[in-house]
Amino acid sequence: MTRQPTQHRPSRVEEKTPPAGGKPPTGTQTLLRGLNLLEHVAQGICDVKRLSERLGMPRSTTHRVLSNLVAEGYLHHVPYQGYTLGYKLIYLGTRAREQRPLTQLARPFLEKLADFCGDTIHLGQIEGPHVLYLDKLSGQRGLEMRSRIGQRMPLASTGVGRALMLGMTEERWQEVYDEAVLLRERTTGERPPLPAWSDYLAAMRDYRQRGWVMEFEENEIGIRCVGAPIRDVNGEVIAAVSIASASFHMSEERMLDLGPVVAATAQSISQALGEAPAEISSGPLSMRG
Repeated sequence: MTRQPTQHRPSRVEEKTPPAGGKPPTGTQTLLRGLNLLEHVAQGICDVKRLSERLGMPRSTTHRVLSNLVAEGYLHHVPYQGYTLGYKLIYLGTRAREQRPLTQLARPFLEKLADFCGDTIHLGQIEGPHVLYLDKLSGQRGLEMRSRIGQRMPLASTGVGRALMLGMTEERWQEVYDEAVLLRERTTGERPPLPAWSDYLAAMRDYRQRGWVMEFEENEIGIRCVGAPIRDVNGEVIAAVSIASASFHMSEERMLDLGPVVAATAQSISQALGEAPAEISSGPLSMRG
């Protein structure tokens, strides 16, 4: 009897592998939808109608994904009010902060700086063309600003971001500056303008000589900031710290006084990370009140 040739059956891996350029698997698509919903709820969009519109999904699909997220503890539903972030995200956020040793190491220095100046203190790291806020200590003046732990903002327009830029080349400065300009063009609402590139470059060169930076209401109207970079054992900029306050508490004269103070704090954190002691160009100031 003649044997029929055995037909090749694709393996399980082959069956699940999508063709090049094809759509992501259903599971991946569902995951991305869930993550997008979480991000929008975190921004304060809490009802099915607006979430559906933002993501371009049918309401039935949106409601189904939301229900699954509630069941798993990633979201919480309040009848007649909408959705809020759930207990699992609070837990994960806490664990994420605990797993960044820089945050724990820097906290005592940030608290000392906050007690000294009474203003809001930020700690941030680079994430692409943005600064990622790792920690924030609110000031004692009753002011509120839009920065939040876990939030990202353009490097080029924030004080803590400009301090991070001191570890970059001038070519990279312009790339980051252009990214911030494009973001302003795409973003609706009132956003403060950045200086012309030639003025921005001159200021950044001056800041590099000083070892700390200033920002005059270019990220948020009415808020000024001074910042300084934190370096690792190799002298590379890995993070930055800043002092931010309302413009009527932050005259240019006070900013010039606070610059060496925030630089001294950044240097103390750097030394705790293993960097060898080095003099700050403007001279470190005592943090005595």
